[in-house]
Amino acid sequence: MTALTLSTAGAATLRADALVVGVAKSPKGGKGLVVAPGAEAVDKAFDGKLATVLETLGASGSEGEVTKVPSPSGLKAPVVVAVGLGAAPEKDEAYDAEALRRAAGSAARALNGVKKAAFALPVEAVEDAQAVAEGALLGAYAFTAYREKGKDAKGPLAEVALLGVKPRDKAYKAAAERALALAEEINRARDLINTPPNDLYPESFAAIATAAGKEHGIKVQVLDEKALVKGGYGGILGVGQGSENSPRLVRLAYTHPKAEKTLALVGKGITYDSGGISLKPAGHNETMKCDMSGAAAVFAAVVTAARLGLEVNVTGWLALAENMPSGSAVRPGDVLRMYSGKTVEVLNTDAEGRLVLADALTKASEENPDAIVDVATLTGAMVLALGNRTFGIMANDDAFRTSIHEIAEEVGEQSWPMPLPADLRKGMDSPTADIANMGERMGGGLVAGLFLKEFVGEGITWAHLDIAGPAYNEGGPFGYTPKGGTGSAVRTLVRLAERTAAGDLG
Repeated sequence: MTALTLSTAGAATLRADALVVGVAKSPKGGKGLVVAPGAEAVDKAFDGKLATVLETLGASGSEGEVTKVPSPSGLKAPVVVAVGLGAAPEKDEAYDAEALRRAAGSAARALNGVKKAAFALPVEAVEDAQAVAEGALLGAYAFTAYREKGKDAKGPLAEVALLGVKPRDKAYKAAAERALALAEEINRARDLINTPPNDLYPESFAAIATAAGKEHGIKVQVLDEKALVKGGYGGILGVGQGSENSPRLVRLAYTHPKAEKTLALVGKGITYDSGGISLKPAGHNETMKCDMSGAAAVFAAVVTAARLGLEVNVTGWLALAENMPSGSAVRPGDVLRMYSGKTVEVLNTDAEGRLVLADALTKASEENPDAIVDVATLTGAMVLALGNRTFGIMANDDAFRTSIHEIAEEVGEQSWPMPLPADLRKGMDSPTADIANMGERMGGGLVAGLFLKEFVGEGITWAHLDIAGPAYNEGGPFGYTPKGGTGSAVRTLVRLAERTAAGDLG
């Protein structure tokens, strides 16, 4: 994992292999590049012509644009890396934290194989320092576990030195510690999402969670297939019965002696989703190792809360199964008796995520938490509605939904509040069972949310995050977001836990 250090050294005097500075487009009405605060000494080393040099090389200051130039005499670092911040803020305004986060991530991605880079981006407050640190640490990510180790292989940036901060200031130290813990756990979630399904299956995922629990003082309970049968978890068992890899339900409990609130997080953990008997066609199943991204996010959020020592109780539920076709697989038309006692007619075995989540939501509700949030790569319909970078938020409480949306915006995760129209519920009526696992095709993401709502305990505040779009990036990397698993929703969940600890659950 990339190391993070705080330094009071000037940009011109710190010894590093590369020096990262920010450039931006001129404010409205202006022309050309603007050198961002933090790079004054670097600009001086270029005789005040850094912007001119960069413009000559084609730099425009666009967000995420990276331009490398050899350093002139007067700088200890041999290379200057100028990263675009987008439009410069108006007078008396600061750069947006997300712009700083993305710029730092873009620069870090461009520095693979480099031992140490100094980041001299605009840092006017603790929040800015935290954003730069997060972006750099998240950008310095590479999944190389399955690549042959050779002399030409380049690992991610080894060390980030953050300039323009106060290393001895408690607030800055706390911000750095938070950024490091958060980034390390998001990157662990990314590793899990990127791990091939022949190596990551319910039992192995549960073992990883158990090991992390021992390391960070988290109580872990694993229900194996025998325990699931005894407990009557028909949803999880039904989805997993077609696979040789049996399902698991994992409970992770972080508690704090001063906590006054309890937050329950539930994650969909389909370690591979073939669709089951309702088999996915070619072109739709190649990336389905990512169908456990919700469980990875919940796991990462609980561990981060423990590492930060938040004064809130956080319980994570990982509903783990592998959805495979076989002679023992659940069939369209089968009826499952869920943990809640409700019966569900399975009309489509590829609508399996809601079945494992339903059992986990019921179980989580028994502990009567102050709020439940489930996270899942649940529906293609949500991707059609919101695209590949935005997750949908549904809830049984409008204020809670709004709060989560605001939190997501605050931490830089794109999201959008979605409704739960009561008229769509009728489409899930079944002539055989209490409810069907499918309803109207149009509004399918909302139908899935309505299904889950049926299994939330009465009087418990609940929200559902459908991260099907942003959980796995099949395109090129951008900002601090890599190709492959992204760790979507972890930052939102951790910030929600922090707000809950502060007495602001929403």
